[in-house]
Amino acid sequence: MAEVVTYTVQDGVAVITVDNPPVNTLNRAVRAGLVDAVNRLAGDISAEAAVIIGKGRTFPAGADIRELDAPDQAPHVPDVCNAIEDSPKPIIACLHGTALGGGYEIALAAHGRLAIPGTRIGFPEVTLGVLPGAGGTQRMPRLVKVKDTLSLMLSGTSRDVSKGLEIGLVDGIVEGDLLSAGVSHARSMIGRNITPTRDKREMFENVSEYQSAILAAREELQNSPTRAPAAILDCLEAALLMPFEAGLQLERDLFLELRDSDEAKALRHVFLASRLASKPREGLPLPRKVSNVAIIGSGDTASGIAVCCLDAGFKVVLIEHNGGAALQASARVKGVYTRAVDRGRLSPGTQRERLSRFSVTREFSNVAGADLIIEAVPEDEDLKVALFQRLGEAAQTDATIASTTSLADIDQLADAYGQPDNVVGMHFFDPAHVQPLVEVAIGTGTSPQTESTAFAVAAHLRKKPVRVTATAGLISNRMLAAYGEAADRAVLRGATPYSVDAAMRSYGFKQGPYQIADQAGLDLILAGRRKAQWLNGEPKAQVLKAVLDAGRTGRAKGFGFYAYDEGGSQPRQDRSVLALIEAVRSNLMIQPQRVSAVDVQTDCLLAMMNEGARLLDEGVAERAGDIDLVMLLGFGFPRHKGGPMKAAELNGLLPQLRKLEKRGREDLYWVPAEALRDAVKNGNRFSEVL
Repeated sequence: MAEVVTYTVQDGVAVITVDNPPVNTLNRAVRAGLVDAVNRLAGDISAEAAVIIGKGRTFPAGADIRELDAPDQAPHVPDVCNAIEDSPKPIIACLHGTALGGGYEIALAAHGRLAIPGTRIGFPEVTLGVLPGAGGTQRMPRLVKVKDTLSLMLSGTSRDVSKGLEIGLVDGIVEGDLLSAGVSHARSMIGRNITPTRDKREMFENVSEYQSAILAAREELQNSPTRAPAAILDCLEAALLMPFEAGLQLERDLFLELRDSDEAKALRHVFLASRLASKPREGLPLPRKVSNVAIIGSGDTASGIAVCCLDAGFKVVLIEHNGGAALQASARVKGVYTRAVDRGRLSPGTQRERLSRFSVTREFSNVAGADLIIEAVPEDEDLKVALFQRLGEAAQTDATIASTTSLADIDQLADAYGQPDNVVGMHFFDPAHVQPLVEVAIGTGTSPQTESTAFAVAAHLRKKPVRVTATAGLISNRMLAAYGEAADRAVLRGATPYSVDAAMRSYGFKQGPYQIADQAGLDLILAGRRKAQWLNGEPKAQVLKAVLDAGRTGRAKGFGFYAYDEGGSQPRQDRSVLALIEAVRSNLMIQPQRVSAVDVQTDCLLAMMNEGARLLDEGVAERAGDIDLVMLLGFGFPRHKGGPMKAAELNGLLPQLRKLEKRGREDLYWVPAEALRDAVKNGNRFSEVL
């Protein structure tokens, strides 16, 4: 096995190279190699200084996240950092690519830092529910102003190294060869007094400013749904008030406590699931080349997709036979860019360039020049089938044909087209130019190259693709239907739509199920509910149907479960909806009871978890993590809970199974899915995300 850390000497300077592709993660072998190299440097008479550099595309990009769920193995990243800082010979960190988290903590422990242009530095730990645990909270405020430390650590985002130079996180930016510059810089430090980072005094120059910044951050973050931000502030405060070694110990204790918390486990799950979902299946052929895109339709979805494609550099023609609708679609697309310019997010020149690649036409024959044709007409299966028949006659034979449907049968559309191998589903979420999720629905006849092309297009559009076996409802509508049905049942028992929404927002959702229904349109939600394949046939949907039958179709019309002011921006509760629900209860002879927020949350989570397990049973979803991603990105499930499948694991699958078994004896809706039973048998875990 090749060494992941090598040690050579160049002009009296040891060159310590990390070679652990693809991103030089700090796994145990790398950590041990770095400690060995630093120890070797201490006794090496041929080297009086050293540089640490990464081979390949990046300096160590951080820890191996998978190791956070594994038993501890020494040496740890703090051991590496301490060994570097304690070296009697100067060590320079040479940065390129992405130096994040533990990777940048190693750089902070070094006695100097150089980087090439374009390098990114940062601390993403807070997004994973933890904090920098290798001295970052103690060393960084000793180098830069506390406001810069707070900005970097609490945001979790990376910064360009030019900003790092400005605030003092790197000593210089190298335009030429990084290694040569690093060796020269290391040689210049030989024989000079080295001040370790722990002994630097920047933070003590204005103690009152430091303390005020910490206090202000505490007030701003007091409603944070996760514990990590407050723990970071505790550590930064300790850096000011406690001896360095005591601060390191507090940081390490809090890191380990957070690492083992449910929220950190959930956030790691989301990270790994997201990374895995973005990877096309192994063995797929190269995608087809796409430069010209035709979008058929004129609604919000079609307009949003057009913006995505223009942003990605494609030439776009939007096809709509109705002249008035075509003009409205054109105005929507242009309006997105006008608002972006007005807000300073886009230059007028960029706006003109993108719109120069955009056209709107009523002529269907324009599909003939497209490499990718995206169908985005309303959810009417007959309309879509007729459209795909026309496409079969007009499109070029090697074009990729994508449908945005979440309800129609992809295989039926593919048969209508005549070349099933070129047809795929690409279900965007509205607004399509904002929402990051795309369900890539693979039909029975979808070819590997078409699948590869759909994934490549999604990546080019900067979307997060989730692979789905094409079936009515996909993952999204099946899960939303289960969520909505559970909510309706809670309302029939005695809750109100408004108390249900409040309960789910309290759990962490951005919107409750009835707010989601109003936004999507109750007719579309009911259609999705009817496509759900539950054991007892068509879902009841009594509450939803009662409101829809009263002519309340949702936010777009001003009335749904809520009433809306003009423009649909201000929802308010409506007593007439409660009267409709009371009539349904009366017809069903249901005596309303008290339904607590916990009852609502329990029912909704049980329903989502069980429907997710059915999707695994049926092969609609490949992994539990894919289901969680759809709920997180598509419907605002709280990220720190991990999604319905991970939340169920963290709550214990056996108790969930027992609840479903008890309810399933009276109502087939609650009968447990086999995948849930299997997960309990296999150690209370759904399928691994990796």
